[in-house]
Amino acid sequence: MKTQDVTVYREIQRNTEMAMKAIDTISDKVYDDQLALQISRQSLKYSELHNEALKELVAAKAEPFRGNHFSDIMLKTGIHYNTLLNTSTGHIAEMMIKGSNNGIVEMEKVLNHNDAAGVKSVDLAKQLIRFEEANVESLKKYL
Repeated sequence: MKTQDVTVYREIQRNTEMAMKAIDTISDKVYDDQLALQISRQSLKYSELHNEALKELVAAKAEPFRGNHFSDIMLKTGIHYNTLLNTSTGHIAEMMIKGSNNGIVEMEKVLNHNDAAGVKSVDLAKQLIRFEEANVESLKKYL
């Protein structure tokens, strides 16, 4: 496996892991049943994409992405701070949209900087980008 493929797979892992942790942190603040169901489904899809990237890295005997405790704390603290005074459905949807948009930007950057990556890793990355774009569209109705 090329180094660029490893980089793309690790970014997929990092991106999906951050999304799952954000959903886990914010889910107890969601009071709209439809939104709660939607973000639960999103978390499941993130998990599938994460596991697919991990499977490819393990098969190639490459080191998978390892998150750090500090970034986890920063993510959770940011979510708690942003929902301290406002847990409205619109506000939570807006936070989720911003997170998805950040995920899209980061994946696009990695793809642009790793243009020699193989078809398989690029396809998985593009699948994640399309999923994030669909999430943004479906969350807009809650704004």
